Amino acid sequence: QVRLVESGGGMVQPGGSLRLSCATSAGVFSIYTMGWYRQAPGKQRELVASITSGGSTSYADSVKGRFTISRDSAKNTAYLQMDDLRPDDTAVYRCNAAHYRFSDYWGQGTQVTVSS
Repeated sequence: QVRLVESGGGMVQPGGSLRLSCATSAGVFSIYTMGWYRQAPGKQRELVASITSGGSTSYADSVKGRFTISRDSAKNTAYLQMDDLRPDDTAVYRCNAAHYRFSDYWGQGTQVTVSS
């Protein structure tokens, strides 16, 4: 059974940084696009960032220049480095693995709270 195991959420003050991690199996990691979604209370789920198996990245306009997605093939882990965090970044962040031929996989979600 495929699992996406997330870590790294928490509470931080505005302007601070957090790094989220998403670990999975080698078979998934090698061919799937890894992404991070977030959902705040009362808002729609939003794709924050994604990275293909070849390393191409994309970002939501709201996080460009502040967030960086990366992947480490040796550890089968994707990362989301979040800098200059703002209160409106507060949400539950969930890791996603997507492939056009197969079903998606999801992590359990991790809370990120940005507050002074």
